This record gives sequence, C-alpha cells and structure tokens, in this order.
Amino acid sequence: MEHFFSLLPDTPIVPFTILILVSLTIPPIFERLRLPGLVGLLVAGVILGPGGLQLLEPDSEIMKLLSDIGKIYLMFVAGLEIDLEEFRRKRNRSLTFGIMTFGLPLIVGASVGLTMGYSLNTSVLIGSLLASHTLLGYPIAARLGVVSNEAVVVTIGATIFTDIAALLVLAICVSIHGGDFSAMTLVVQLGALAIYSAIVLFGLDWAGKEYFRRTGDEESNQFLFVLLAVFLAAVGSQIINVDQIVGAFLAGLAVNDVIGHSPVEEKVEFVGSTLFIPFFFVGMGLLIDLPAFVQSLTGGLALTAGIVLGLLASKLVAATAMKLLFRYSWNQTLTMWSLSIPQVAATLAAALAALNVGLISTEVFNSVIVLMLVTSLLGPVLTARFGGQLSIPKADFDAGAEDWLPSSTHSDIGVENPSQKLTVLVAVSNPLSISYLIEMASLLARHESGRVLPLSVAPARIRMDEPQLEMSLRQSDRLLERALEVTKEFEVEAETRLRIDDDIAEGISRTAREWGASLIVMGWSSTTTLRARLFGSLIDSVFWASHCPVAVLKLLEEPSNIHRILVPVKNLTPQALRTVRFAQLFADTNGAQVMLLHVCDRRTSQEQVKEFESELSRIVAQSELQVQCQIQIVAADDVAAALLQVSRDFDMVVLRSMRRRTAGGLAVSDVTTEMIQNLTCSVMLFGEPYS
Repeated sequence: MEHFFSLLPDTPIVPFTILILVSLTIPPIFERLRLPGLVGLLVAGVILGPGGLQLLEPDSEIMKLLSDIGKIYLMFVAGLEIDLEEFRRKRNRSLTFGIMTFGLPLIVGASVGLTMGYSLNTSVLIGSLLASHTLLGYPIAARLGVVSNEAVVVTIGATIFTDIAALLVLAICVSIHGGDFSAMTLVVQLGALAIYSAIVLFGLDWAGKEYFRRTGDEESNQFLFVLLAVFLAAVGSQIINVDQIVGAFLAGLAVNDVIGHSPVEEKVEFVGSTLFIPFFFVGMGLLIDLPAFVQSLTGGLALTAGIVLGLLASKLVAATAMKLLFRYSWNQTLTMWSLSIPQVAATLAAALAALNVGLISTEVFNSVIVLMLVTSLLGPVLTARFGGQLSIPKADFDAGAEDWLPSSTHSDIGVENPSQKLTVLVAVSNPLSISYLIEMASLLARHESGRVLPLSVAPARIRMDEPQLEMSLRQSDRLLERALEVTKEFEVEAETRLRIDDDIAEGISRTAREWGASLIVMGWSSTTTLRARLFGSLIDSVFWASHCPVAVLKLLEEPSNIHRILVPVKNLTPQALRTVRFAQLFADTNGAQVMLLHVCDRRTSQEQVKEFESELSRIVAQSELQVQCQIQIVAADDVAAALLQVSRDFDMVVLRSMRRRTAGGLAVSDVTTEMIQNLTCSVMLFGEPYS
C-alpha cells in the first residue's frame, strides 16, 4: 500500500481528486446506515489524515484553500436558507425565542468553561458555540406537513438572531484574544462591524437587484455575481479584523432577498453542497487527532458532558419559557426544542476559526465535534417524534384558502382573472405526442368554453435566411396544422402561434403572457443530458418563468380513456390543493374518478389522521364540480414505495412540482423523482408560477 501511495504524483490534483472521490462515495454509505453524511466526511478525514493513511495534509496550501472556501460557502448557504418571509410573519415571537435560546446556552456554556478553568474570553466563546442552531430537522417538519405551525415558524425565525449573535460574539472574542484590547478598541471594532454589516446587507441587496434587473435572465452572469458577492464580503470582513464567516453569512442574508427561491439559488447551493462544503468537513476530520480525541473523551469527560448536557438543558429551558409566555402546547414546545438542538453549520465554522487563532484548545474542539455528532443525530429523531404530534395549522390554511376558492371553476387552478375564458397554450415539438397533448387541452377548453393556442417555437439563427431556420419553420407549420386537426375533432376554438426565439423556454413563457394564457401544457422531455443537469431543463425553465400554471404530461394513452386518477396529497397547503382542484377539473371533462392519497408517518396518531381526513373532506366538498372523489390514508415509512403500490390500479397520477435544491433538471422532491422513474401509467406534473 505504501508503495502504491509513493507512486502518486506530488501535485494539487491528487488531493483534489481524492476529495471528490470521498464526497461522491462516503456520504451515501453513512446515510444507508442512518447516519448523517457529514459524519462520514469527518471519519474520512480522520482516516486520510496524518493519523491514518497520510494521503491528505491539513497544512497543505490546497487543503487550506478548499477548506476555507467550504467554510465560507457553508455560512453563506446558512444565511441563504433562512426564510425571511417566515421571520417577518412572527418577528416578535421569533426574536423572543432567539434571545432566550441564545442567551441561556451562552450563560450555561460560559459557566462550564469557567468551571473547567478556562479564561473568561474563552468561556464566553464556548457559550456562543452552544447558542446558535442548525435546522437539520426542517426537512422532517416539511415531510410531516407542520412547517406552517407557529412553533416551527418561530424557531426558523429565531435562527437569524442566534446565528448573527453567535458570530458577533466570535468576532469580539477573537479581537480580544488578538491583544491591544481596550474599551475604545471594542467600540471601534463594534462600530466598524456595524458599518460593514450595513454595507453588506443593504449594499449587496441594492447592487444585486440592479444587476439582476439589467442582466435579465442571464443566469450564468447572475451566478458569477453571487459568487463575487460572497467572497468580497468574506475579504471585507477580514479587512476589519473579523472572521470571514461573518461576512459570508451576512452576504447570504443580503443575496437571499435578491434571488429568492430561483434557479440561480439552486445552482449556487448545488456547487457549494456538492464540492466545497464536503471539502470543509473532510478538512475538519484531518484536524482530529484520534488518540488525542479518545483521550479528551475519557480524560476530559467532564468538559464534554458539561457542554452536551448544558446545551440540551438550556435549549429545553428556553423552549419551556416560550410555552409559559405564549401558551404553546407541550408538543409545540418540544418541537421547538428539537429543532434548536442540532449544532452544525455556525458552530463548526466558529469552532474551527477559534481553534486556528488559538482561542480554544484541542480538548474544547473535540468536545464540539462530539456535540455536533450527538445533536445532529438526536435533533431530527426528536423532531420526528414530537413534530408528528402537532395539529394541522387550520388558521393559516383557511387564510390561504380564501385566495383559491372563487366561484369560477377555472380560477381554482390559479387563473389570475376568472372573468376571462380559459386559454390553454400547448407547446408542441414532438410529432409523436402532439395528438395527446392537444386532446388534453381541448377537453379542458371545451369544458370551460375556452380556447386552445398551439405554439411552436423555432430556434433563432443569426441570419433569418439560414437553411436550418427554414427547415425549422416548415416543421413547425406541419405540427401546427396537425394540432388544428385535433382541435376540430373536439369542436374547440383554436388559434396557432409560431414564434422565433433565441430561448425556447422564454419563447413559451413570453407567448403565454402576451396572449393571456391561463394554463401551459407541455410534453415530457428527458433531463439526462449534461446541459440539462448543469443548467436545468426546458421544463424547469418554463416552470420558473411562466406567469400561469404549467401541466407537464407523459401520456401513455388518449386522455379521454383516462378514468381513474390518483392524486398524492402531502399536506393541506393552498398550492397542494390547487393541484387537487386541477385533477378534479380534468376528471370532470370525461367523467373520471379521483382518489386523493395521503401517506403519513407510521408514528402519526389516529387523532391526527382523522383530523387530516376531515379537513381534506371539507375542502373536497366545497368544489362546484360533480366529481366522484375518494380519500385514502396510508401509513408507511417509504412514501414512494407506498404511492407506487397504490398507483398500479390507476390510469394517471397527478403530481405537484415543488422546488428544492437539486443538481439541475426538473426540480422536484426525491419522492416525485422516484415515482416519475417507476410509474407504469400516465403522469401529469402540475406546477405553479413563482410569486
């Protein structure tokens, strides 16, 4: 083995290749063992580091660079992921919980440090490492459908305060540790930090909006602008003697308000989560001296136990105080506690920064690693346990329902102006699927006395007389003629549209807007190409740019022969129920039956199941459409497998497109992806425009 390692060339390419290999293979293995993938990256760092195979050196320039980039990216993404809208909704209660869930752990952690003989400055920093939290349990809350519950909203909002406050304490402690500390230098440092924060938060927000407005939909330039903003903020923070992670986090908050949940955000986070953030965790593993780590756990057990138990107790006290102040239930209280337990992003980044400047010892750093391992495992488990007992947030749902239950049927699916007749724009490009797409659109338009707009977009050329363009136009004419023939069979008003555009997706979305389309219908396209995976597919771009709902169809038979429709319902949000309304509308065009299927966690109580079924039944009963609609609730651990099992008896499954961070292509959930790949019946993916 040593002989093989000696054959490796001494170039930066080797460690970079090893890091990519580790990032690709290790996290999935640990996730199969029901352990966080980041734990696997830390273990890989220990094995590959000086105490193991010695393939990677923590002091090498390439590792320092990649680890620093990963640390900056980690804190940037932490700021980017914070939902500012949720914070604004419950800002007062979020700030109250933020102050308590920051202040109490800070006091407890500082007390533990002083008790163990550390200086006041180091002890305060130890307390700040306990004060922030990472929302590892958020995906579980989303799966349980309780994200809109006030307890979850308040905890999400509190993250802003805890992270900013923890980084502020880090900046002050590092400044004190650097020497030359006095009351005047502290005032100067705080003043510089305040001015710098204002420049980043407001300056980047303004500059970003201006740049995005001027560049339009040039995603590549927007992506580069975001990267530049992140690293400029990191460099700026170092200029004022503040750690670079402070600037990265502030840049995340500033850019958050500019790009929102756009494709640019997905691509920025994809690059970070795929490359640089895993490199950071491997780099942390390289710093762990295994013998010293074991010794610190045995010899320094009191410190480790004090930090871990102090965190759990102080976070519980903070959540209990919220219960007393705002009369939350115990399930809400314990859910807030479980969500505020995990210590990953800000904690690890701050701990590494403090270790590098000598502010904390190796023993404290190792205790923080143990804290991360314990809380990252315990937090999500407790969130699943207590979050599953939360009630459906009826008040929020009813408030949203007013906007999507108008008297007009076709406005139930999100049409902006119900006084206008339904206009269905059908993007046609494939001669093999055009008949089924036009038939689907014709059924909907005939039901609503609307019209169909078949559209073909020919790719633009530099010169308008190029032979390739002439060929594309002739092909488009043939497709549109075929589309008109199908609409005549259904006796539906139809007008063809032919457009030349540099971008197919923009051509579709712009035509839809220009002609007041109520719905866009498209055929399914493959997303397996390299370009689609890196930059997003045509469907993804239309979903993002369109002003109206989009229905993407993969039809295996004529729409008029579809009589049994399955609609999975994850939770009772206005967006999900508009998908139900659309399925009911299509079912009413040819007398089909609709089955609404909800797959719940096995730990969901019977009371919750009955409450969900009752609410869903109430909504279904409010529809003006006379459609036979059944409700089925199944308890299962594997949601996709349960949905696939039930779908075998149906002609079509209607799924909802929902944005999440992906490598590119159509941005849907993992469950939806698995279903699309394995369904043996027709599929409709229904998505709504961004607001």
